[in-house]
Amino acid sequence: MSELFQLKDRNIWVIGGAGYLGTATIKLLASSGARITCADLKNYSSEMVAREGLENQVTPVNDFDAADNDAVLQFAQDQVARQGAPDGLVIMTFKSFPKSSLDLLPSEFDEANHVNLTSTFLMAREAGKVMAKAGRGSVVLFSSMYGTVSPDPSMYPPPVHPNPIEYGVGKAGIQQMARYLAVQWGPSNVRCNSIAPGPFPFAQQQNDAMMERLTSKSPMGRIGRPEEIAGGVHFLLSDASSYVTGHNLAVDGGWTAW
Repeated sequence: MSELFQLKDRNIWVIGGAGYLGTATIKLLASSGARITCADLKNYSSEMVAREGLENQVTPVNDFDAADNDAVLQFAQDQVARQGAPDGLVIMTFKSFPKSSLDLLPSEFDEANHVNLTSTFLMAREAGKVMAKAGRGSVVLFSSMYGTVSPDPSMYPPPVHPNPIEYGVGKAGIQQMARYLAVQWGPSNVRCNSIAPGPFPFAQQQNDAMMERLTSKSPMGRIGRPEEIAGGVHFLLSDASSYVTGHNLAVDGGWTAW
Protein backbone atom coordinates (compact mmCIF):
# COMPACT_ATOMS: atom_id res chain seq x y z
CA MET A 1 0.00 0.00 0.00
CA SER A 2 2.82 2.40 0.79
CA GLU A 3 3.92 2.29 -2.85
CA LEU A 4 0.69 4.06 -3.82
CA PHE A 5 1.93 7.17 -2.03
CA GLN A 6 5.55 7.06 -3.16
CA LEU A 7 6.85 9.73 -5.53
CA LYS A 8 10.35 8.34 -5.91
CA ASP A 9 12.23 9.97 -8.81
CA ARG A 10 9.11 11.68 -10.12
CA ASN A 11 9.67 15.03 -11.72
CA ILE A 12 7.45 17.63 -10.05
CA TRP A 13 7.21 21.33 -10.88
CA VAL A 14 5.97 23.58 -8.06
CA ILE A 15 5.19 27.13 -9.17
CA GLY A 16 5.13 29.68 -6.36
CA GLY A 17 6.38 27.06 -3.94
CA ALA A 18 8.72 29.01 -1.66
CA GLY A 19 6.07 30.43 0.66
CA TYR A 20 4.35 29.31 3.85
CA LEU A 21 2.27 26.47 2.38
CA GLY A 22 4.66 25.80 -0.49
CA THR A 23 7.62 25.08 1.78
CA ALA A 24 5.70 22.45 3.73
CA THR A 25 4.46 20.93 0.48
CA ILE A 26 7.91 20.70 -1.06
CA LYS A 27 9.37 19.19 2.10
CA LEU A 28 6.78 16.42 2.08
CA LEU A 29 7.19 15.73 -1.64
CA ALA A 30 10.96 15.58 -1.19
CA SER A 31 10.60 13.14 1.71
CA SER A 32 8.69 10.86 -0.66
CA GLY A 33 11.58 10.85 -3.12
CA ALA A 34 10.38 13.37 -5.70
CA ARG A 35 12.74 15.49 -7.78
CA ILE A 36 11.33 19.00 -7.54
CA THR A 37 11.77 22.22 -9.47
CA CYS A 38 10.58 25.20 -7.44
CA ALA A 39 9.98 28.49 -9.27
CA ASP A 40 9.22 31.73 -7.47
CA LEU A 41 9.85 35.46 -7.38
CA LYS A 42 13.18 37.13 -6.51
CA ASN A 43 15.55 34.74 -4.71
CA TYR A 44 12.78 33.09 -2.71
CA SER A 45 13.35 29.60 -4.13
CA SER A 46 17.08 29.51 -3.44
CA GLU A 47 16.57 30.92 0.04
CA MET A 48 13.95 28.30 0.86
CA VAL A 49 16.06 25.43 -0.48
CA ALA A 50 19.10 26.53 1.56
CA ARG A 51 17.04 27.18 4.69
CA GLU A 52 15.42 23.73 4.57
CA GLY A 53 18.53 21.82 3.44
CA LEU A 54 16.88 20.51 0.27
CA GLU A 55 19.74 21.08 -2.18
CA ASN A 56 19.91 17.42 -3.21
CA GLN A 57 16.26 17.17 -4.25
CA VAL A 58 15.03 20.65 -5.16
CA THR A 59 16.23 22.77 -8.06
CA PRO A 60 15.42 26.44 -7.45
CA VAL A 61 14.38 28.77 -10.25
CA ASN A 62 14.61 32.40 -9.17
CA ASP A 63 13.22 35.63 -10.60
CA PHE A 64 10.23 33.80 -12.04
CA ASP A 65 7.29 36.12 -12.69
CA ALA A 66 4.11 34.16 -13.34
CA ALA A 67 2.51 37.31 -14.74
CA ASP A 68 4.95 37.27 -17.67
CA ASN A 69 3.50 35.00 -20.36
CA ASP A 70 6.84 34.73 -22.16
CA ALA A 71 8.55 33.69 -18.92
CA VAL A 72 5.96 30.97 -18.36
CA LEU A 73 6.46 29.57 -21.85
CA GLN A 74 10.26 29.75 -21.54
CA PHE A 75 10.21 28.03 -18.16
CA ALA A 76 8.17 25.13 -19.51
CA GLN A 77 10.39 24.81 -22.58
CA ASP A 78 13.59 24.90 -20.50
CA GLN A 79 12.38 22.32 -17.99
CA VAL A 80 11.19 19.89 -20.64
CA ALA A 81 14.53 20.21 -22.43
CA ARG A 82 16.39 19.63 -19.17
CA GLN A 83 14.47 16.71 -17.70
CA GLY A 84 11.60 15.71 -19.97
CA ALA A 85 7.88 15.82 -19.31
CA PRO A 86 6.90 16.48 -15.70
CA ASP A 87 5.07 13.81 -13.75
CA GLY A 88 3.34 16.46 -11.68
CA LEU A 89 2.62 20.18 -11.67
CA VAL A 90 1.51 22.23 -8.68
CA ILE A 91 0.55 25.88 -9.21
CA MET A 92 0.38 27.95 -6.00
CA THR A 93 0.70 31.49 -7.36
CA PHE A 94 -1.85 34.23 -6.68
CA LYS A 95 -2.22 37.99 -6.66
CA SER A 96 -4.66 40.31 -4.88
CA PHE A 97 -4.91 43.86 -3.58
CA PRO A 98 -5.70 44.90 0.02
CA LYS A 99 -8.67 47.00 -1.00
CA SER A 100 -12.44 46.88 -0.78
CA SER A 101 -14.35 46.13 -3.96
CA LEU A 102 -15.53 49.76 -3.95
CA ASP A 103 -11.96 51.02 -4.19
CA LEU A 104 -10.49 48.37 -6.50
CA LEU A 105 -9.50 49.72 -9.91
CA PRO A 106 -10.57 47.82 -13.02
CA SER A 107 -6.91 47.60 -14.01
CA GLU A 108 -6.11 45.98 -10.65
CA PHE A 109 -8.90 43.45 -11.09
CA ASP A 110 -7.47 42.56 -14.50
CA GLU A 111 -3.91 42.40 -13.18
CA ALA A 112 -4.85 40.07 -10.34
CA ASN A 113 -6.79 37.72 -12.52
CA HIS A 114 -4.09 37.61 -15.15
CA VAL A 115 -1.97 35.89 -12.51
CA ASN A 116 -4.81 34.00 -10.83
CA LEU A 117 -6.39 32.68 -14.03
CA THR A 118 -4.56 33.42 -17.28
CA SER A 119 -1.08 32.53 -16.05
CA THR A 120 -2.36 29.41 -14.32
CA PHE A 121 -4.09 28.32 -17.52
CA LEU A 122 -0.99 28.95 -19.60
CA MET A 123 1.35 27.01 -17.30
CA ALA A 124 -1.12 24.14 -16.91
CA ARG A 125 -1.63 23.95 -20.67
CA GLU A 126 2.10 23.86 -21.42
CA ALA A 127 2.73 21.13 -18.87
CA GLY A 128 -0.40 19.25 -19.83
CA LYS A 129 0.57 19.08 -23.50
CA VAL A 130 3.82 17.26 -22.77
CA MET A 131 2.20 15.11 -20.08
CA ALA A 132 -0.43 14.01 -22.60
CA LYS A 133 2.27 12.99 -25.06
CA ALA A 134 3.94 10.98 -22.29
CA GLY A 135 0.60 9.39 -21.35
CA ARG A 136 0.70 10.27 -17.67
CA GLY A 137 0.70 13.15 -15.23
CA SER A 138 -1.13 14.98 -12.47
CA VAL A 139 -1.86 18.71 -12.28
CA VAL A 140 -2.84 20.31 -8.97
CA LEU A 141 -4.24 23.84 -9.09
CA PHE A 142 -4.73 25.97 -5.98
CA SER A 143 -8.19 27.30 -5.25
CA SER A 144 -9.42 28.49 -1.84
CA MET A 145 -12.39 28.25 0.49
CA TYR A 146 -13.21 31.71 -0.91
CA GLY A 147 -13.53 30.14 -4.33
CA THR A 148 -16.50 28.26 -2.86
CA VAL A 149 -18.06 30.66 -0.34
CA SER A 150 -17.98 34.41 0.24
CA PRO A 151 -16.18 35.93 3.24
CA ASP A 152 -18.32 36.58 6.30
CA PRO A 153 -17.89 40.35 6.90
CA SER A 154 -18.13 39.86 10.66
CA MET A 155 -14.83 38.01 10.51
CA TYR A 156 -13.08 41.12 9.21
CA PRO A 157 -14.05 44.19 11.26
CA PRO A 158 -12.38 47.47 10.22
CA PRO A 159 -9.58 48.23 9.63
CA VAL A 160 -9.16 44.64 8.43
CA HIS A 161 -10.26 44.16 4.82
CA PRO A 162 -12.33 41.07 3.96
CA ASN A 163 -10.69 38.68 1.57
CA PRO A 164 -10.79 40.66 -1.71
CA ILE A 165 -13.24 40.03 -4.52
CA GLU A 166 -10.64 39.54 -7.26
CA TYR A 167 -9.06 36.74 -5.21
CA GLY A 168 -12.33 34.89 -4.70
CA VAL A 169 -13.40 35.26 -8.32
CA GLY A 170 -10.07 33.89 -9.50
CA LYS A 171 -10.14 30.97 -7.08
CA ALA A 172 -13.67 30.04 -8.15
CA GLY A 173 -12.42 30.02 -11.73
CA ILE A 174 -9.60 27.68 -10.75
CA GLN A 175 -12.09 25.02 -9.67
CA GLN A 176 -13.85 25.16 -13.02
CA MET A 177 -10.55 25.21 -14.89
CA ALA A 178 -9.56 21.96 -13.18
CA ARG A 179 -12.80 20.35 -14.34
CA TYR A 180 -12.37 21.47 -17.94
CA LEU A 181 -8.76 20.30 -18.12
CA ALA A 182 -9.64 16.99 -16.45
CA VAL A 183 -12.17 16.28 -19.18
CA GLN A 184 -9.81 17.41 -21.95
CA TRP A 185 -6.86 15.29 -20.82
CA GLY A 186 -8.63 12.31 -19.28
CA PRO A 187 -8.16 10.12 -22.38
CA SER A 188 -4.40 10.75 -22.17
CA ASN A 189 -4.22 9.60 -18.52
CA VAL A 190 -3.47 13.13 -17.31
CA ARG A 191 -5.43 14.11 -14.22
CA CYS A 192 -6.25 17.65 -13.10
CA ASN A 193 -7.66 18.58 -9.70
CA SER A 194 -7.83 21.63 -7.48
CA ILE A 195 -7.25 21.96 -3.79
CA ALA A 196 -9.06 24.55 -1.67
CA PRO A 197 -7.32 25.53 1.57
CA GLY A 198 -9.39 26.88 4.41
CA PRO A 199 -8.01 29.07 7.21
CA PHE A 200 -4.22 28.77 7.01
CA PRO A 201 -3.23 32.29 8.12
CA PHE A 202 0.40 33.31 8.27
CA ALA A 203 0.62 37.09 8.55
CA GLN A 204 -2.32 37.22 10.98
CA GLN A 205 -0.95 34.75 13.50
CA GLN A 206 0.17 37.54 15.83
CA ASN A 207 -3.32 39.05 15.79
CA ASP A 208 -5.00 37.24 18.68
CA ALA A 209 -8.46 38.66 17.97
CA MET A 210 -8.28 37.63 14.33
CA MET A 211 -7.11 34.14 15.23
CA GLU A 212 -9.97 33.77 17.71
CA ARG A 213 -12.50 34.72 15.04
CA LEU A 214 -11.01 32.27 12.54
CA THR A 215 -11.02 29.37 14.98
CA SER A 216 -14.60 30.11 16.05
CA LYS A 217 -15.74 29.85 12.42
CA SER A 218 -14.14 26.45 11.88
CA PRO A 219 -16.10 23.33 12.89
CA MET A 220 -12.82 21.82 14.09
CA GLY A 221 -12.14 24.85 16.27
CA ARG A 222 -8.66 25.56 14.96
CA ILE A 223 -6.73 26.87 11.97
CA GLY A 224 -4.94 24.59 9.54
CA ARG A 225 -1.33 23.48 9.74
CA PRO A 226 0.85 23.75 6.60
CA GLU A 227 1.58 20.03 6.52
CA GLU A 228 -2.15 19.39 6.20
CA ILE A 229 -2.18 21.15 2.84
CA ALA A 230 0.98 19.27 1.89
CA GLY A 231 -0.78 15.98 2.56
CA GLY A 232 -3.59 16.86 0.18
CA VAL A 233 -1.19 17.84 -2.59
CA HIS A 234 0.85 14.68 -2.06
CA PHE A 235 -2.29 12.55 -2.35
CA LEU A 236 -3.37 14.20 -5.60
CA LEU A 237 0.09 13.74 -7.15
CA SER A 238 0.44 10.11 -6.09
CA ASP A 239 -0.99 6.88 -7.47
CA ALA A 240 -3.27 6.75 -4.44
CA SER A 241 -5.49 9.19 -6.34
CA SER A 242 -5.12 7.55 -9.75
CA TYR A 243 -8.90 7.58 -10.36
CA VAL A 244 -9.47 11.10 -9.01
CA THR A 245 -9.77 13.89 -11.57
CA GLY A 246 -11.88 17.00 -11.99
CA HIS A 247 -12.26 17.20 -8.21
CA ASN A 248 -11.91 20.13 -5.82
CA LEU A 249 -10.43 18.87 -2.56
CA ALA A 250 -11.46 21.09 0.36
CA VAL A 251 -8.84 21.12 3.12
CA ASP A 252 -10.63 23.57 5.36
CA GLY A 253 -11.55 21.90 8.64
CA GLY A 254 -15.17 21.95 7.56
CA TRP A 255 -15.27 25.73 6.93
CA THR A 256 -17.43 25.35 3.81
CA ALA A 257 -19.68 22.68 5.35
CA TRP A 258 -21.92 25.21 7.10
